[in-house]
Amino acid sequence: MIGFNELTALFGGILIGTSATVLLLFNGRIAGISGIVNGAISFKSAESWRWIFIIGMLIGSALYEYVLAAQPTPISTFAPWAMLGGGFLVGFGTRMGNGCTSGHGVCGLGRLSLRSLVAVLTFMASAIATVFLTHHVLPGGW
Repeated sequence: MIGFNELTALFGGILIGTSATVLLLFNGRIAGISGIVNGAISFKSAESWRWIFIIGMLIGSALYEYVLAAQPTPISTFAPWAMLGGGFLVGFGTRMGNGCTSGHGVCGLGRLSLRSLVAVLTFMASAIATVFLTHHVLPGGW
């Protein structure tokens, strides 16, 4: 991994945990990104906090990339069809699992949810299997 630094990873984890805690304390909401994005684009509710949260994520990531990062984030070399297919599978999986990695991994585990523990273990097993298949089984790699 290029540019991995334990201190920035720790700092990022603290910021993610803090933002999830602040959202839960002051808004009573769980910071599951898939649920926030789904609620924001469905236009079924007039909850502006969802858009504010999304804009904050975008500003925070841009701030890191263009101000704080020691080097630019590498550009993905995946084929567009693979990225679209992966995005579809992630979206389908988050609907099926009633949450995404951030919702179950950060918030659910923080709340000692058994359902989130099962979801996170499933995510991790799927990720390990995917990396193994794409790097060691499929010809030519992805």
